[in-house]
Amino acid sequence: MNYTGEHLLPGQLGHFLAVLSLVASIVATVAYFKTNKASLADEKQSWLRVARFAFVAETIGVFGMFATIYYIVANHYNEYYFAWNHSSRTLQSEYLLSCIWEDQSGSFLLWDIWHCVLGWFFIFRNKKWEAPVLTVINFAQFCIATMLLGIYVFNLKIGNNPFILFREQMPDLPLFTNPDYLSLPRVYEGNDLNTLLQNYWMVIHPPILFLGFASTIIPFAFAYAGMVNKDHTWTTPALSWTSFSAAVLGTGIMMGAAWAYESLSFGGYWAWDPVENASLVPWLVLVAGLHTNLIYKHSGYSLKTTYLFYILAFVLVLYSSFLTKSGVLGDTSVHAFTDSGTGFQLGAFVLVFLVPGLFLFFRNSKHMPVIKKEESTYSREFWMFIGSLVLFLGSLVIIIKTSVPLFNKIFGTQIAPPEDPEFAHNQIQVFVAFIIGLLTAVTQYLKYKDTPKALLGRKILVPTLVSLVISLCISFFGEIHYDKKGPGFLFAIHMALFASVYAVVANAAYIWLGLKGKLKAAGASVAHFGFGLILVGILISSSKKTILSWNTTGVTTLQSDGKENPAENITLFKGVRTDMGKYHVTYVKDTVNPRDRKKYFELEFEHKKRKEKFFLYPDVLKNNKGMEGYSPNPDARHYWHKDIFVYISSWVEGSSQDTSSFKPTEVKVGDTLFYANGLIVLNKAEVNPEKGIPGVAADETGMVLNMTVIAKDGRMYPATPGIALKGNEMRSLPDTVVSQGLILKFNKVIDAAKGRLEIGVKEDKTMSDLLTLKVYEFPFINILWIGVIVMVTGFVMSMVQRMRKPKMAAV
Repeated sequence: MNYTGEHLLPGQLGHFLAVLSLVASIVATVAYFKTNKASLADEKQSWLRVARFAFVAETIGVFGMFATIYYIVANHYNEYYFAWNHSSRTLQSEYLLSCIWEDQSGSFLLWDIWHCVLGWFFIFRNKKWEAPVLTVINFAQFCIATMLLGIYVFNLKIGNNPFILFREQMPDLPLFTNPDYLSLPRVYEGNDLNTLLQNYWMVIHPPILFLGFASTIIPFAFAYAGMVNKDHTWTTPALSWTSFSAAVLGTGIMMGAAWAYESLSFGGYWAWDPVENASLVPWLVLVAGLHTNLIYKHSGYSLKTTYLFYILAFVLVLYSSFLTKSGVLGDTSVHAFTDSGTGFQLGAFVLVFLVPGLFLFFRNSKHMPVIKKEESTYSREFWMFIGSLVLFLGSLVIIIKTSVPLFNKIFGTQIAPPEDPEFAHNQIQVFVAFIIGLLTAVTQYLKYKDTPKALLGRKILVPTLVSLVISLCISFFGEIHYDKKGPGFLFAIHMALFASVYAVVANAAYIWLGLKGKLKAAGASVAHFGFGLILVGILISSSKKTILSWNTTGVTTLQSDGKENPAENITLFKGVRTDMGKYHVTYVKDTVNPRDRKKYFELEFEHKKRKEKFFLYPDVLKNNKGMEGYSPNPDARHYWHKDIFVYISSWVEGSSQDTSSFKPTEVKVGDTLFYANGLIVLNKAEVNPEKGIPGVAADETGMVLNMTVIAKDGRMYPATPGIALKGNEMRSLPDTVVSQGLILKFNKVIDAAKGRLEIGVKEDKTMSDLLTLKVYEFPFINILWIGVIVMVTGFVMSMVQRMRKPKMAAV
């Protein structure tokens, strides 16, 4: 069958480039391996030329694939499954890049690109180690290239082809019997981008995160080079590369936290989600390796540990990729990909680096230099090693808990996930934070090899006292009363808070006193200062996080499903000013933006004590990809010392037309009437009451009915319908109970002597526009974000300092 309108050339070009990158990467791997093994200069140069030529071809293939996929997606060539499944014609152009890394193939391609970029930077800067390091990088490129093939070897699927046609991906669909299937609405429009990814953070977060993932291969490759060449001088140039990797990966992780804070509705920036954990663990191990690397450089200790940590850091990146892309996490994570049939290949990707890496490590470990002399407990290297070990053990606990779904699948066990995943991690990591905070504070003041006790005491006395005073003030006057998990956990929070403040104060003091304010040499102290700020921000913002939206209306549209507590969500009726703790909140209106297809809710916040008014605009976007309902996107009001954070839990739209009418009913004082959601009691009738009747003129006689509306949930609402008389003319003054959708009208007096009156009751369905929302107050959360910036700045300062040292030494 000849299909109409298909553009086949881009796909053919893309698949050719995929094969080119595969072939070039294996040629480059072999050539660089031979270069490293060659003993003769001519032979070495010959293989090196082949290797670099292959790496050029590989780079062309990788970048060409990326450009081709972007071209296909941007032009909405929906004959390709990739374009149809990840984009739509109504999608904003700024999210086209997000379409690429929504797919597993796109994320692997992004990883590929960064390996190429890093490889060329390495070639220009580290020619001594080029051959062994580029051997590893190109072999990783070969493994990734197999993920982009999409071919079958016997019954085993090798990778996923991002250039496959829609009709080849799903050949059994009836729509492909139509040669003009591209004009059909289902195909023409596209399947759209996942609603969670339609956010600007998802344009910038994945590239930074994958640069961090890709960069961890450099320390791993250095370790490989040291083992195969039996040359341990790699530890010096590796320091700047490891600092870079730690900075970028840490930035990528916290960008993900910022995305979660701004786009997800779990009310925070970190939920110990398995995918979050899988990215955090390699960073922790990498940082541990960076510190043991420094130990070896300055004292000769911890070489073996450095090798091991660098090997495990990269392998854990591969393992995190396996967890998130194999589908093994199932429904335990909102971030994970679904199973694409490459689980076995992803597992092999982990093992092909883990097994040889550990084999080389154990085979060479006995030949690695070891200092027999025991370290002094008053030496910097001793406590740096303890800190690295604590980081490693903390990461080990995280990855074991995260891997429970995999254990269940492999061993057939049925280990249930914890009911409260956050506390399951926090109860352990709070002690890790305490120990690391203390070590971050004190270790800077120690010297390598040994430190006089009296000197150490004099140096840390003032920072210790200042930190103690500050942390006690926060503990006693900061109103940190997090008692949800008992007094023991609250005490642990206060201990960790002291250690975090200590890390901030001690490192600031060390920059000022120990380094005499010389910031060029203060990269490590700046990074530690930022890390301390991060811990302080996490502890205060999390333990003082306050729910402002306690239900005061008695109305809710939520069911208690374990995810949302109805008591923590307040319901607002459109146009009705509602009491919410410190604020009065009004649901003003809602609008739909045709460009991003989001429904925005305008909420007016008025502080009760201060003359402050502001508006927030949380929104919802209809879910796609077969998911029902809507995806809420939060909004926040940012202050220097707190955030007011709000998201929509649910909403109900009223009818566009009111078809109901007033139902006349005869009543007397004391009578009770029923309506759909409760009952109405007539308490008394008053003529010209002393308080007056709103809307009654001075020359009119007013009569008002004092009534009480009692809803099914027990909430009571006053209502005062009335009439105004002037001569033979009568005006009705109806009253409205908006939250119950009721309008009450005093019609007339039937028999004054017997107290018989007539009222009208109307249940107005157009008044039922309401929304339920959750509002948090995050105090001092900006300390966290500032800490991230400062810590990354410290890593970069250290990297630049170490890159300059060889040049200075050469001069």
